Amino acid sequence: VQLQASGGGLVQVGGSLRLSCVASGRPFGYYAWFRQAPGMEREFVASSSWRGDKKEYTDSVKGRFTISRDNRDNTMYLRMNSLKPEDTAVYYCAARTERGPWRDSNTYWGQGTLVTVSS
Repeated sequence: VQLQASGGGLVQVGGSLRLSCVASGRPFGYYAWFRQAPGMEREFVASSSWRGDKKEYTDSVKGRFTISRDNRDNTMYLRMNSLKPEDTAVYYCAARTERGPWRDSNTYWGQGTLVTVSS
């Protein structure tokens, strides 16, 4: 099982980025994005079922970020608009086969991709 995240980079305030995460090795039922800012704990950003329903977002990104996936190539995305300096973090993709707590041992994690928002 492998999750390969990409798409991070340096962007100005108000800009946009799209993160990608290619999942391979097994089918997943649920996927999510987390982020970890310097000196902070990893926090939940967004999640969805692979069917595309049951989408959830943390309050700070609602209306700005969109989680989605493409079944054709088993890729999950996080579209980020109207970026703010406080969105600066390493972003991690995560996936599970069954619904459950993201922080247990049944979650697979990508390697992280750095997003830096400059003011």
